[in-house]
Amino acid sequence: MPDKTPKLSQHRRALLIAAGLAVIAAAPFANAQGNDNIVIGGSIPMTGVFAFAGVGINAGIADYVKIVNDAGGIKGRKLRYVPEDTGYKVDVSVAAFKKITSQNKVNLYYGDSTGFSKTINPELDRSGQILMAGASFATELNDSAKYPNQFLVGPDYTEQIGILLRHIAKEKPGAKVAFVYSDSEFGRDPIEASEAAAKKLGLTVPVKLMTPPGSVDVSTEVIKLRRAAPDYTIFHGYILAPIPEFVQQGKQMGMTSKWMGTFWTMDSSTVMKMGEGADGFMGVMPYRYYYDTSAKAPMLDKIRALRPEYQSTAYTQGFLTAMLFTEAAKRTLDAGKPLDGKNLKASLNTIKDFDTGGLIGTPITVKGNSIPVGRVYKADMKAQKMVPASDWISLN
Repeated sequence: MPDKTPKLSQHRRALLIAAGLAVIAAAPFANAQGNDNIVIGGSIPMTGVFAFAGVGINAGIADYVKIVNDAGGIKGRKLRYVPEDTGYKVDVSVAAFKKITSQNKVNLYYGDSTGFSKTINPELDRSGQILMAGASFATELNDSAKYPNQFLVGPDYTEQIGILLRHIAKEKPGAKVAFVYSDSEFGRDPIEASEAAAKKLGLTVPVKLMTPPGSVDVSTEVIKLRRAAPDYTIFHGYILAPIPEFVQQGKQMGMTSKWMGTFWTMDSSTVMKMGEGADGFMGVMPYRYYYDTSAKAPMLDKIRALRPEYQSTAYTQGFLTAMLFTEAAKRTLDAGKPLDGKNLKASLNTIKDFDTGGLIGTPITVKGNSIPVGRVYKADMKAQKMVPASDWISLN
């Protein structure tokens, strides 16, 4: 990681100005209301390797803020969203946090990575003023004693695989499950606990394969995988590559395994890039896809009216984060308490059987630091859509 924030290119400066203007348009009251605003800060990767998600996250938060403010705000107070681009670099994310919190009385914050969430945690604990969520689903963050001022907007990575394993155990009791993961903190995160969970469900794990980050030469690993002959193969710690290589080569070798992924692989646009060979590719998703009309979802209807083109699952994650931030703030104010980290988290943990307007297809309860709910979807390459393959599964 570089020590200094790189100078902004003209293109990047233009992107930031555009993002800033969008936020100002969504919150014209910002300067007029001063400290009466409820401020959501954000270290958002609108450029760099994670921009595919950051742009959606940013739009999702901004849209929900606009919906709340258009309806009058929270108890007469407006929301104000203050994002900074990070380029998905931890040091830049920390600098953004310091800048935003020094210039605004920040109540809520969105962080862009596991690295940032872990690095900034001592500062959150020291100040005690902010409740934070973000793009990470790291299992380590799902510890309310160690991370009392943070939460995950969905299941952690171990819980995501747990949802897949529940589905597998129901669909094929006693199945053989392989884990294929990247040699990274992200990749290794859920593997040990998931192997134990699989065994508890009566499943066997004949092979675990770790690949170097960024490597697409997986021919040796595919041979090992074929030898183990799993009924299901779960990939974790990747966005796209080398999953298409595994699927394509595995099928060429006559493998009949069902292939599965976790959240950051499962956006519709990502799965569709895997090609025709990935028809039927399955994975866990904590939220409904933009185009999912299988049940009533009034909040998705609002999103589709606001944005007629497909919005990514990262957009939905940002939107839902802002919804839960807002609900925590509303409950804290209703209780007559100040909006600090401890009170906001306590209010968040009073959420029980909460209706997200159909973004999640079952009412949610927020215990501790995660929301362990999801659904298995599978790819229909002909329709170019992800379609439900299970009911909603809750680990609560």
